[in-house]
Amino acid sequence: MTQLSVYPDTKPDQAELVTDDFDAIKARLGEVGVDLERWETDLAIDSSADPEHILKAYASDIERLKREEGYQAVDVVSMVPDHPDKAMFRTKFLAEHTHSEDEVRFFVAGQGLFSLHIDGRVFEVLCGRGDLIRVPANTTHWFDMGPNPEFTAIRLFNNPEGWVANFTGSDIADHFSRLEN
Repeated sequence: MTQLSVYPDTKPDQAELVTDDFDAIKARLGEVGVDLERWETDLAIDSSADPEHILKAYASDIERLKREEGYQAVDVVSMVPDHPDKAMFRTKFLAEHTHSEDEVRFFVAGQGLFSLHIDGRVFEVLCGRGDLIRVPANTTHWFDMGPNPEFTAIRLFNNPEGWVANFTGSDIADHFSRLEN
């Protein structure tokens, strides 16, 4: 289930908005330049699906985004609760950072919490199966996959090198919600 919570960046306990209405979430995020889409497929996808099958299932949407936004690289990433480096990855992603390109994630399965720090507010976006989020380049944000992560996501990149973060050094993420699956 997709959910949006919006807070002043100095008041992590005072939500200005909490909603699970997809159209309202899409509209509010659009006001700050963040795209949210919902994708569907007719092909059966389960947790054991290989990356080629997953990419084939969503090929038309992937090709549309590549054509419209100029993305050059696409991959599939998965995280499971027994991954030996899950704590290290969680800590890394929880540090506020930016990217010099858009961060684009489509959740094939599972969920993740994107927290976007924009214009004096923190937008917490809980994304789940079927959600695609595009965080514009240079937007400060962090991501929480939870202590026992279980998700599969398609990632699209302008930079063929993939995920490259520019960490801000801020501790703001320490003051906001965590995903506790």
